[in-house]
Amino acid sequence: MDKPLNALLTKADTLASRLLHLLPPPSRVDWRTQPAAFWCKDGLQRGFSAHGELDDIRLNDLREIDRQKARLVANTRQFLAGHPANNALLWGARGTGKSSLVHGLLNQFADSGLRLVEVNKTQLAALPEILQRLRSVPYKFVLFCDDLSFEANDASYKALKSALEGSIFKSSGNALIYATSNRRHLLPETMADNEAAGFVGGELHQGEAVEEKISLSDRFGLWLSFHPFRQDAYLAIARHWVEALAQRHKAALVWNDETRAAALCWALSRGARNGRTAEHFAKHWVGLALLDADIGA
Repeated sequence: MDKPLNALLTKADTLASRLLHLLPPPSRVDWRTQPAAFWCKDGLQRGFSAHGELDDIRLNDLREIDRQKARLVANTRQFLAGHPANNALLWGARGTGKSSLVHGLLNQFADSGLRLVEVNKTQLAALPEILQRLRSVPYKFVLFCDDLSFEANDASYKALKSALEGSIFKSSGNALIYATSNRRHLLPETMADNEAAGFVGGELHQGEAVEEKISLSDRFGLWLSFHPFRQDAYLAIARHWVEALAQRHKAALVWNDETRAAALCWALSRGARNGRTAEHFAKHWVGLALLDADIGA
């Protein structure tokens, strides 16, 4: 190698070392005391960053989704016990408790060794690296992909598909993926996708586009569907949150016909009867009562 090129490489190496020293050190997470983290990549730095604040939702706060809750709790117990368990896809209507259920699991089982790592859709290509880093950590990890969906021209879903069926993930005994989505198959489905379907020997065969989209969600062994709530279910959830918040803040409130009517008007104005709407109403109703009490004091 000639001297000018050698000198140039030496200068480049020195410059790179100086730049790395200017960057903040990689985040370190103490899994003994921090039950949840993000996977993040910022320039040349990549690693786990501890959650600043965790959702304090409890499984008992999640109402009207008992079937879904029981199945995911059982799957998580299997996982923590070292038994076979499935990656899970929680899909369906917005505001019905999909994300809250995963956070409730963490609060329920953190003392039993469960840990959570949130992985953004844009970071899915890092799944093999994440699994590799967690392999020797003595905890059980749920890799949580929240509100997951892909557009028609988005190829990043292939990273998730590859991880779910790849040997690196299968050989990892301490990690599962729990994902939430409003779409059952995670990808948009159009009328054009069905045009290639046809009958062969009296059986319906899907076109390649449909098969490709279904193949991703099929990688999840456990599917849990969440549907919009009926009016009585919505009111039951609203009552739970009103009474829970009133008790927490020592507010002199009871559920009565006035509260019921207000809860229905709130849902009508939002155009949705779901758990999120019910909780938002309860915060409004209890907070307003506390404010009135402050003014009257």
